[in-house]
Amino acid sequence: MGWSIRKKLIIFLIAATVLPFGTSIAITYYQTTTSLNKRFVSTNHELIEKGEEELTVYLDDVAQMSSVLYRYTPFMSVMRDGISQDYINNQEEVRRALAYLFNSRPEIEQMHIYIDKGKDSYTNYHSRISGRGKYENIFSNPYYARLHHSDDFSVIQPPHEIYSYNQQSVIPNSQKKNVLSFHNSLIDLPSDHFLGLLSIDINLSKISAIAGRLYTKDVEDLYIMDDNGTIIYSSNEKDIGTKNDEKWYKDVKQRPLNGKSIEWKDKQFSGVIVYQRFSEPYKNWNIVKRIPYNVLYQSARQTALMNIFIGLVTLVVVLLATMVISFKITAPIKVLISNMKKVEKGEFEADFDSLGTDEIGMLGRHFIRMINQINELILREYKLELENKSSQLRVLQSQINPHFLYNAFQSIGTLALKMQAVPVYSLLTSLSNIMRYSMNMKEDIVPFEKEIKHVKAYLSLQKQRFDEQLDFHINVEKEVEAILVPKMILQPIVENCFKHGFDQQIEKAVIHIGATINDEDMVCISVNDNGIGVSEEQLDGIRQELFEGRILEGKHRESIGLKNIYDRLQIYYGTKAAISFESAEEGFTVKIWIPNVMQKEVEHS
Repeated sequence: MGWSIRKKLIIFLIAATVLPFGTSIAITYYQTTTSLNKRFVSTNHELIEKGEEELTVYLDDVAQMSSVLYRYTPFMSVMRDGISQDYINNQEEVRRALAYLFNSRPEIEQMHIYIDKGKDSYTNYHSRISGRGKYENIFSNPYYARLHHSDDFSVIQPPHEIYSYNQQSVIPNSQKKNVLSFHNSLIDLPSDHFLGLLSIDINLSKISAIAGRLYTKDVEDLYIMDDNGTIIYSSNEKDIGTKNDEKWYKDVKQRPLNGKSIEWKDKQFSGVIVYQRFSEPYKNWNIVKRIPYNVLYQSARQTALMNIFIGLVTLVVVLLATMVISFKITAPIKVLISNMKKVEKGEFEADFDSLGTDEIGMLGRHFIRMINQINELILREYKLELENKSSQLRVLQSQINPHFLYNAFQSIGTLALKMQAVPVYSLLTSLSNIMRYSMNMKEDIVPFEKEIKHVKAYLSLQKQRFDEQLDFHINVEKEVEAILVPKMILQPIVENCFKHGFDQQIEKAVIHIGATINDEDMVCISVNDNGIGVSEEQLDGIRQELFEGRILEGKHRESIGLKNIYDRLQIYYGTKAAISFESAEEGFTVKIWIPNVMQKEVEHS
């Protein structure tokens, strides 16, 4: 049944209700989400900006703890002279300095001091100060070596499991935790003479407390990364101490310094990422906050759902009212519908005289006229179909059977063999193979091996023409031969070599054809000749016609065949296929890259 007045009326009234109301909801939702996005980004960026400042101050405070020792003259004397000169008193000074520094901050887990004069070292783990130990290979530690060979006075080691320096601290396995280590050089000022090293291991409680104020737990994500991308802090504790190689973080690092946020969507996360770059001395550190869309737009969605609920109630009321009105309006049409059903069954007769004087009555009067016109159209279409079939039959009868042509070639070839004209037979065989391959319309996708055989047949004919002035080389890897490719992507390129590359007299024409598979499973097909090539301006014109679709004043001679090949490759492979060409004073090269596997729906199309 077609579109009845009742259905049209219902649909119209529903559309008149739904479209304005739906458009209003959509516009409101869009404006609300846009406003929320801007406000959330601004608010959260200010929040993490303050968090970055607080973290920078905290890290600076810990890193500068070693400066306290410079004001303690007895300790600095020990660092200059070593422990051995007055072992008891000097060791006591070292213990006093370690105890003072350890008790200055509750988050300190361990401290280690190395005195270069005498190569002595001491540790303080949980207020337990170790005995004197020798640390001969101190610079085997990569962070100590980094300090020693640079102008830096302090370096931060990313979160790692606490370990015993020089095997002097006794750390139970049950108490091993992740710590952030600050390694500092102790210098004899102002002479810049190296005196030793001070390492401070702190737990992440203070950093966690600062970071915890910057995001909502179990709802949002927060990350703090150093300049190497190592995660200093994460809302997911398992990520702490690992390197962040996620695509979204790589994108954040490439953003300008004055940026605030990006929108990101992948399988793992969909939402807004707000970021802030740390200032000196922690340049290239980043603090990143990820806010999912379902959190960002929660209030907007609640408002939209409420509006949708109101709209559905309104729609039900409108639908009921429309049904009542439509039943009253469409009652006279039932008679007409009944007659139309008879027409649908093939009974082209009307059993009524009039349906009234209104528009429906006018529709009834035209109904009989319509029946007559349908009869005339059916008769006309039937005759037209017969005529079309006859025309098609005449066209088919006029076509030449390709098998007749192949048989004719075979007969001529047999005669050539009888006449001992073997070259003529070879040429006829090559020509027959070329025509059979070209005229076979059933195959559009073929193994690459068939393309090579077709090109070899074509080159054999050209070899007969040019004789010693033509030489060709074909190098195809065995793995490439079975790969399926679109038909006729190679021969037109080779034909261009003769049409354009060798259109002037040259001493000897050489064509190289190669096909390989690279490490990325891409098939590279190349055709190179030593012809006259084209100018750079012509080369640019060919590229514009192929890749930009620009129509120039006159098509370049190489671009016609290349354009056809390029368009077909785009149909079969899309953006995975590529074509390039290079030209020199002598020679023109065309390269084609395609995947080594064609999609199944294309292979069997």
